[in-house]
Amino acid sequence: MNSKIKSAIVIGSGFGGISSALRLRAMGYNVKLFEKLDQLGGRARVFKRKGYTFDAGPTVITAPFLFDELFQLFNKKRNDYVKFVELNPWYQFYFDGGEIFNYGGTIQDTEKEIQKFSEEDVEGYKKLVNMSEKIFETGFTKLSHVPFHNFFFMIKQIPKLFRLKSYLTVYQLVSKYIKNPNLHKALSIQPLLLGGNPITTTSIYNLIHFLERKWGVHYAVGGTGAIVKALKKLMIEENVEINLNSEVSEIIFENKRAIGIKLRNNKEFFSDIVVFNGDPTHAYLNMIPKARRWTQKKIDKLELSMGLFVIFFGTKKKYPKVEHHTIWMGKRFKGLLKDIFEGDNLPEDFSLYLHRPSASDKKMAPKDCDCFYVLSPVPNLKSKINWDIEGEEYKDRILKALEKTLLPNLSKYLDVSFYMTPEDFSKDYLSYKGSGFSISPIFKQSAWFRFNNKSEDFKNLFFVGAGTHPGAGVPGVLSSAKVLENILMSDSRG
Repeated sequence: MNSKIKSAIVIGSGFGGISSALRLRAMGYNVKLFEKLDQLGGRARVFKRKGYTFDAGPTVITAPFLFDELFQLFNKKRNDYVKFVELNPWYQFYFDGGEIFNYGGTIQDTEKEIQKFSEEDVEGYKKLVNMSEKIFETGFTKLSHVPFHNFFFMIKQIPKLFRLKSYLTVYQLVSKYIKNPNLHKALSIQPLLLGGNPITTTSIYNLIHFLERKWGVHYAVGGTGAIVKALKKLMIEENVEINLNSEVSEIIFENKRAIGIKLRNNKEFFSDIVVFNGDPTHAYLNMIPKARRWTQKKIDKLELSMGLFVIFFGTKKKYPKVEHHTIWMGKRFKGLLKDIFEGDNLPEDFSLYLHRPSASDKKMAPKDCDCFYVLSPVPNLKSKINWDIEGEEYKDRILKALEKTLLPNLSKYLDVSFYMTPEDFSKDYLSYKGSGFSISPIFKQSAWFRFNNKSEDFKNLFFVGAGTHPGAGVPGVLSSAKVLENILMSDSRG
């Protein structure tokens, strides 16, 4: 490492910011971390109400080795700080006609489930997983931790990506192998976990099929918040300075070099490098001087991820038949996705992701109670939706739909409930237009075409998190910190 560079400021404490702070600390930097909210975690923060513990954001843990690595940097073991347990099934799909598809476990378990719907799709699924493995070996193993700020490096990758059919969308690639309509929908939804529309997202994201197969789907005992708590303990032990309730209003520059930050209270802090973990769109529009590449005009043309409407609720009754992760599929698929990603109004119908952590961890709810969150993808704030008017009614519609299907007598046993809308994402996380995952993972917004991890216009300014390469989702944002580390190591070698 260049001996002159000794200090770093990290803005934002999502998983991208925390993992960057730890990787920088392991490289010898003195690190100061600044977080706008009153707790660490960003979207992975925690709400506590009446004895219930609600994870606000990511709940699906895949590629656990990426967390293990952060502890290994300091010769420590993640298992000594937070325990992970593997789930089976990974997800239960509930279809509109009442059919159930349990996805996960061994490949034989999945084949038996597929057989209930379609004999021919058993072979098709094997081929899909094989294709997913090929995509994974390039898209994840070889490229997810590699910087893409060099355009010519990107050009060199195009032949590989084309051989992997990256010009197809996730939905198109799955359709080559899976014919049953319900299975086709179920095995295409992964991009929604990263803010992408399966109909338009590049098929590179089909690597998720093999990613889940390789490491499984895990739950952190105590919830995702327990991971944040463990990482906080690690940061304190390793002398990373944590500053909460510290919103950064401006990045300070000198001769096009990032040299520090200014907080909302006008306090200034200086460092050798600045790392931004948040929505890069917000940074370019509000926190840094005019940039050549990311102008307002360019940003206006970007396709953003959808918004999220999330209801957190607890019940004075247990629902033992409901799995840890449930995907509740509505009647429409393509039409609903079009309304979510392109529409101006709130659709009448919905598909849902229902999270029941108390299925695996009784301590997440009071005795004989259950805790849930249910997430509905919705249009972001480019739409005409007035959430002050529509939020409460939309919440009631979703809870009634769950009461009629998976959660009988829900209204009778409802103990606590509250919700977040895209307006809250905009206010709390400074997410541009309230998008849930920054910009969409379509081909023309991936790799070099995404926000670069190393600023094109300003020295010593770096970006990690969902809007940067390699993309959204927990493995993506953790990998963005590895990209940062590789850039700095490369720069230090000259």
